[in-house]
Amino acid sequence: MYSWVRAWLFRQDAEKSHDFTMGLLRRYAHTPLSLTWRQQVEPHPVRVMGIDFPNPVGLAAGLDKNGEAIDAFSQMGFGFIEVGTVTPKPQPGNPKPRMFRIPERTALINRMGFNNKGVDYLVEQIKAARYRGILGINIGKNKDTPEDQAVNDYLHCMRKVYPYASYIAVNISSPNTPGLRAFQHGNAFDDLLAALKELQYELHGKHGRYVPLAVKIAPDLSDEGIADIAQALLKHQIDGVIATNTTLSREQVAGLPNSDEAGGLSGSVLFDASTRVVQLLHSHLGDKIPVIGVGGIDSPERAKAKLAAGAQLIQIYTGFIYEGPTLVQRIVKNL
Repeated sequence: MYSWVRAWLFRQDAEKSHDFTMGLLRRYAHTPLSLTWRQQVEPHPVRVMGIDFPNPVGLAAGLDKNGEAIDAFSQMGFGFIEVGTVTPKPQPGNPKPRMFRIPERTALINRMGFNNKGVDYLVEQIKAARYRGILGINIGKNKDTPEDQAVNDYLHCMRKVYPYASYIAVNISSPNTPGLRAFQHGNAFDDLLAALKELQYELHGKHGRYVPLAVKIAPDLSDEGIADIAQALLKHQIDGVIATNTTLSREQVAGLPNSDEAGGLSGSVLFDASTRVVQLLHSHLGDKIPVIGVGGIDSPERAKAKLAAGAQLIQIYTGFIYEGPTLVQRIVKNL
């Protein structure tokens, strides 16, 4: 059935299809129409970051930026859901069009630019949702916030979402916010992690619950850069790392329609690059800090390969768009 739905959606503009689908999921999650996407997924419990996950397959950030369809995604059997990226203030993102399909490689390019309705709106959506499962909240900075003040944006969002998050993901790797990836290196990275951990300690005492922090990094890093990130994560006792975000590389889609569009590339073509980062991180971190693997997972085989590379959890996004909700069920069944 999903193949028919996808065929219709893929005849429309990519972002319009996304908005239409999100609106449908939001409106009909608690109606009989939800039977078209509801499914039972076998239990496959894992414990990561001190959290008990019913299964290791999660929804990656970016699909539900504003937390408007949490209940619908929960009905698809995800072991956890990550919403966002959210910023302190609402922002429209980059000019449209800004999302493009490359179906020949089951890939997407997006330059959305952290379009979202702001952290206060997200919190209200979370409070209204019936979902009581594992919820990650992905936070970022506003585009117009100067780089020397960006830490304040992350701290502001962290304060707002801490009471409602199972874990908090810190996005410093989107290629679509100018200067953001600079926070993956050197003193800027060190200072950001130090500030986040200090606030985590404060909020732990205030709320009486410990909410883990995970940092999301890019696939376009050198071996040395990955080693430096791993050492900083260990130094500051960060709870997890998400590998990876989208890539700026076009090597595997060169010459195809839409391949020259600016933005981050995701989908099956990202699998090798993201899995390389997972492997290198795991070699440096061992079992001290868990890795959440994301990028190019569109089949049970690729899910198992990502886990074999060292990931303890995995997330899907582009593969989910191309394969539909049954991808969750098929992955868990074949683990």
